[in-house]
Amino acid sequence: MKRTFGSFRQFYPFYLSEHSNAVNRRLHFTGSCLVVILAVGALLSQSWPLLVALPVAGYGFAWVGHFFFEKNKPATFSHPVYSLIGDWVMFWQIITGKLPL
Repeated sequence: MKRTFGSFRQFYPFYLSEHSNAVNRRLHFTGSCLVVILAVGALLSQSWPLLVALPVAGYGFAWVGHFFFEKNKPATFSHPVYSLIGDWVMFWQIITGKLPL
């Protein structure tokens, strides 16, 4: 059964509960770092084929974290927009020290 959320504010606590495993969070963080590096690299070098690697880097690391460490189904499948926003909010909260890595 798909849970419904009226706002991202309501969704985010659920999102964090789906990322309680430290290895999963680290894999998400690694994937997000690679996305930033690839995007900046593509822009600076104007090598647009690098952009094809963005979803592979971002989702690849995250899905390994969910399937093998967290043992749950990524929220991307049921809440794709909120999940994408959650990825970047969590990334920022890790960078700023609000969430442990």
